[in-house]
Amino acid sequence: MRRSTLGRLSLSAAIASTVGLLGLAAQPASAAEAVPMTITVDKASAMPGSTVNITLTFTNDQTTNAQFVYQSIQPTWATTSDPAVKYAFTTCAGDTNSCTVPTKQSGAVVFNAPVLPGASRTVTMSYQIAADSACGPSRRVEFYTYLYYEYQGGQLKKDGLYPVGGTDIACKTAVNAKR
Repeated sequence: MRRSTLGRLSLSAAIASTVGLLGLAAQPASAAEAVPMTITVDKASAMPGSTVNITLTFTNDQTTNAQFVYQSIQPTWATTSDPAVKYAFTTCAGDTNSCTVPTKQSGAVVFNAPVLPGASRTVTMSYQIAADSACGPSRRVEFYTYLYYEYQGGQLKKDGLYPVGGTDIACKTAVNAKR
């Protein structure tokens, strides 16, 4: 029995697809792209009156120096939409030539530059939860951060938004009050 041209093409396409898929599966996994920003928050839960520290670390993931690195930090909509949640940034320190918290609710950092390939710069921003802040279930302070940096002699740039872990505002209980 003779095969039709369409049958031969279908068989050839099926074999080629199978070989192609097997070839893709045999490829070694490539290394994950380096993340230029790591963020840590020292407390997942804090009571009114407590201080919380946010550590922002920029790592130059490029093969040339980063000439300019800017970062801002803002509260999320959930934080700003709850008027009973009160906090204020108190300090900002680290590898920066400018760190401002003009409204006490957000801030901006210009990291020391240049940043060599693979090198890091770190800034710690602290905020205090007001003693009269609301607390309890679903009461949180959350932020996001915007990072912008220039490299390759200022000819190229990268930017992006990064979430900052939130902090639950726990109410003082009778056990906590004795401490």
